[in-house]
Amino acid sequence: MYIVDTDILVDIQRGYKNAMTWFHDLSDIPSIPGFAVMELIQGSKNKEQARKVLQLVTPSPIIWATEADCERALINFKNYYLSNNLGLVDGSIPLLYKTVKVGEN
Repeated sequence: MYIVDTDILVDIQRGYKNAMTWFHDLSDIPSIPGFAVMELIQGSKNKEQARKVLQLVTPSPIIWATEADCERALINFKNYYLSNNLGLVDGSIPLLYKTVKVGEN
């Protein structure tokens, strides 16, 4: 299983060749964290852009953090927000990699 984060999805939206090639060459449809979808919608400037976001992510399973993931995210956020300017979502998405068995088919 692949998990695609916001940065890659933004690159695909912008038509960056490397991101698009990588995405289209995947053998399986990647999963997308729900928070990444919300970030993309938040970055939309109008309803048309939001519609395109939803069109992009529709084929992919949306995955969500567990309660334990959220507890770890809170610990990381408290520890690293001020010292490393850790974003709320950026501190949460990587924890999904511990919950979801990446590479599992």
